[in-house]
Amino acid sequence: MNARKKLNQKRIRRAARVSARLYGTASVPRLVVSRSNRYVYAQLVDDVKNHTIVAVSSFGKGGAAVKGTKSVQAFATGEALAKKALEKGIARVVFDRRSSKFHGRIQQFAEGAKKGGLKM
Repeated sequence: MNARKKLNQKRIRRAARVSARLYGTASVPRLVVSRSNRYVYAQLVDDVKNHTIVAVSSFGKGGAAVKGTKSVQAFATGEALAKKALEKGIARVVFDRRSSKFHGRIQQFAEGAKKGGLKM
């Protein structure tokens, strides 16, 4: 097995392990955060209906496009998601980091969402 395939399998197992314990409803949705090398993407998911309630990213004009480092952009994206969620009447979420560790941009995103008013 080549190295890339093995790393992908490990990543998929980590994501499944984290997500197995998490479940989102309409009143307390699951906050899914993913990142690429350049951007941070997040969405609130209702697992009962398999429906995305709110989505935001640090990419493009629909998201929280701000100047600064990637960590600053992640923090601003978290605040933008919190603002949209509060407009929809959602104040509490379940945080799903998928296969990422809780540090760096993922942590900055979570802190931005908390500062914006979401409870995790």
